[in-house]
Amino acid sequence: MDLQNTVKEALNALYHHPDDAVRMQADRYLQDFQRTLDAWQVGDNLLHDPSSNLETLIFCSQTLRSKVQRDFEELPSTAFRPLRDSLNTLLKKFHKGPPKVRTQISIAVAALAVHVPAEDWGDGGIVKWLRDEMDSHPEYIPGFLELLTVLPEEVLNYKIAARPERRRQFEKELTSQMEVSLNILTACLSISELKEQVLEAFASWLRLKHGIPGSVLSSHPLVLTALSSLNSELLSEASVNVISELIHYTTAGDIDVSANMPLIQVIVPHVMNLKAQLSDSTKDEEDVKAIARLFADMGDSYVELIATGSDESMLIVHALLEVASHAEYDIASMTFNFWHSLQLNLTKRESYISYGNETCIEAERNRRLHVFRPAYESLVSLVIFRVQYPEDYQDLSYEDLKEFKQTKYAVADVLTDASSVLGGDATLKILYMKLLEAVSGHGNNEHKEWRPAEAALFCIRAISNYVSVVEAEVMPQIMALLPKLPHQPQLLQTVCLTIGAYSKWLDSASCGLSVLPSVLDILMNGMGTSEECAAAAALAFRHICDDCRKKLCGCLEGLFHIYNKTVNGEDSFKVPAEDSLHLVEALSMVVTELPPDDAKRALEALCIPVITPLQEAINQGPESLSKRPSRQLTVHIDRFAYIFRFVNHPQVVADAIQRLWPIFKAIFDIRAWDMRTMESLCRACKYAVRTSGRFMGLTIGAMLEEIQSLYRQHHQPCFLYLSSEVIKIFGSDPSCADYLKNLIEALFQHTTLLLTNIQEFTARPDIADDCFLLASRCIRYCPQLFIPSSVFPSLVDCSMIGITVQHREASNSILHFLADIFDLANSSVGEQFIPIRDSVIIPRGASITRILVASLTGALPKSRVDVVSYTLLALTRSYGMQALEWAKKSVLLIPSTAVTDVERSRFLKALSDAASGGDTNGLTVPVEELSDVCRRNRAVQEIVQEALRPLELNMVNVS
Repeated sequence: MDLQNTVKEALNALYHHPDDAVRMQADRYLQDFQRTLDAWQVGDNLLHDPSSNLETLIFCSQTLRSKVQRDFEELPSTAFRPLRDSLNTLLKKFHKGPPKVRTQISIAVAALAVHVPAEDWGDGGIVKWLRDEMDSHPEYIPGFLELLTVLPEEVLNYKIAARPERRRQFEKELTSQMEVSLNILTACLSISELKEQVLEAFASWLRLKHGIPGSVLSSHPLVLTALSSLNSELLSEASVNVISELIHYTTAGDIDVSANMPLIQVIVPHVMNLKAQLSDSTKDEEDVKAIARLFADMGDSYVELIATGSDESMLIVHALLEVASHAEYDIASMTFNFWHSLQLNLTKRESYISYGNETCIEAERNRRLHVFRPAYESLVSLVIFRVQYPEDYQDLSYEDLKEFKQTKYAVADVLTDASSVLGGDATLKILYMKLLEAVSGHGNNEHKEWRPAEAALFCIRAISNYVSVVEAEVMPQIMALLPKLPHQPQLLQTVCLTIGAYSKWLDSASCGLSVLPSVLDILMNGMGTSEECAAAAALAFRHICDDCRKKLCGCLEGLFHIYNKTVNGEDSFKVPAEDSLHLVEALSMVVTELPPDDAKRALEALCIPVITPLQEAINQGPESLSKRPSRQLTVHIDRFAYIFRFVNHPQVVADAIQRLWPIFKAIFDIRAWDMRTMESLCRACKYAVRTSGRFMGLTIGAMLEEIQSLYRQHHQPCFLYLSSEVIKIFGSDPSCADYLKNLIEALFQHTTLLLTNIQEFTARPDIADDCFLLASRCIRYCPQLFIPSSVFPSLVDCSMIGITVQHREASNSILHFLADIFDLANSSVGEQFIPIRDSVIIPRGASITRILVASLTGALPKSRVDVVSYTLLALTRSYGMQALEWAKKSVLLIPSTAVTDVERSRFLKALSDAASGGDTNGLTVPVEELSDVCRRNRAVQEIVQEALRPLELNMVNVS
């Protein structure tokens, strides 16, 4: 009683106390209480207590529901019947409400059914038990109907801590009782006020997707009731749900659709009869949405039948076009998935394999494309207005603007689907006519003119990948029209993006060279209009320089004029610093096309506006350089990164980095404490190394000495990351062996001193991530330096400490590193090092295996199971029976209360089969099931981890 009163007081405080701190304390108390064993009895007592208020009833019903779902194993086996009887009494008590309480109790009973085998409920399991209860107590039928509704929903409720095998049995039990449940529902149809509830329960049972043949359902009273409700004045949400589920039911699983044709032939005419209501302005919008949903469901489910292009299927297509034309986007967009699926069906070769030879396949494909051509042409015209800026666009909230952008992206996808069917050039003609209409439609009224024109241009840009680069009818006219459009910011932004999208066409078109000057003028205007415009113009400039680079080699002076204005941040240009990188990339790609001597001069010109501010900062002295905000340096260093990345002249870039090294060294020396500046500088060095390769010569030695020395003091992860790139390029170069051996030994030795326990891994996940990425690179590119080194065993020990770090990237890098060690035999270079590897791994094998098993069973999040299982598989493949013995010992440590012998042996057999060359996919289900079983609730997960103790195994005394 004391505990019951405490719970009541806590609930009262939670809902009514004015002090936030008191409410939070009450909330914490109640959450902790729900995890206790006492919560069963207290929750049950308070639900039966007539004096409990609504807040108490809701809390206790939720508590009891979650206890049954998650903690049923806490109860002795004898508790099932008293618990079931109590829940049954409560279900009757609350059969008229409150609805929230009744629903929670219904879910609790359903969860109980998932846990407890059918025979414990009596002959026929819970469904027949429920039927007998309804027969005995007809006055409580509404409450029992809710239980009947939630039962099939609990099949896929993974909050219920049931074993996978038991979950499968439960699904079979329900499927076998499908007929009984439908008979119960049919009997309840005689009570007119329950019709809605009966139909909702029927829809729920249909989601099981099997059990009753379509030929039986086609004349079933429940189906006929749902269909007749479609035609009633008040459209029933429940009947729409039933028909929707029936449509999905007819195409579910591996069942041949023809087996369900009797049901399909009943459903389709009834839905088709609703078509006129789509355009009925007197209909409620929710009703129209429900009808549209049925048409969309038909389209999605019967797309393969529709794709044949029969007269009957075209009726559905025309109805879906009507849905697509609806003024409300939420309704129209219901069809978008259908147009995509239909396009795939019409264009993919697999759809026509049954037609035999290539001639027949091509003939049928052309016939179908011809049949559906008008529908897709209509669709293109229908969706354009969706992307038009609203008149009040300037007043739109951030969320509304975001929604509008998402609409535009969705329409762009529809247009690409249409282009796949019609061809890009044909789609372009339709859109060009819309653009002409938009431009000429408003005379000289520029204020109104821009929105329809912008919408048409957005659509033209969306299909750019589908328009042929030799299109000569429409594109020249569009390009001629662009300079004449008003410079309204949103329109100009889209004009710039459209120019960028058609850069390949500009390169290939016979008129491309003559068009380029006017196009570049537009981009110049864009860069001076607004930040959004300037960003679009910079991006377009990059595309044009990429695709038309050969044409632009003769225009370097003009291009450098634009580049210098942007990089120097002249007032007339509004290009944000980040977007200016597009121009750096653009010029770098044009410079790549120049012969080496010209490229050298051009590269110097590229570097001048970037070097100058950095040199000025250095000249002001170390103290001044140290105090500068990172951004003032990284904005320039990032431009170097782009230059080194995109100027593809290795020798020229190597010469440049040699000249620039004093500037880089000064920044390294003075700003090594500053992570942002170091990341930027290491990125620039990485691209210099990647582009220049072996031409780097002396500079690479100086760079490695610098980062090796600075890493000891400042522990910047990016130094490891840069070293990783160096290893990839120079790892196999014998002339660099001494440099690299010293580098990796120094870096790894220092890192293992930093990462001595799991807390350090948690505090420094970036160092862990980059350290083990570097180690994996060493295994691939210079195993001769890494594996025989003194740091190899200590790095393996370090990895064992960190496997269970919760940081995703760090954990994945460690697991990949271990897998790379185990897979060493797969590479011809690595084979010779297997004896050294084995001398390190075998003494630690049992511990590594145990940590991996612990990771599978709860030490790491469920999302990491795939990576862990691959690492375990790699270990088992390498060490065969020895590794299986390690796995067996680990799994046997888990108490039988958590894992049964059957679950254990299934996992070990699958591991053995996969390791001996069997299908690795066969490992997936047993691993996932072992993982699920060990995580099914908090108590079990704690028992498993307590048995495996992964954090106590990470250091092994090796003799």
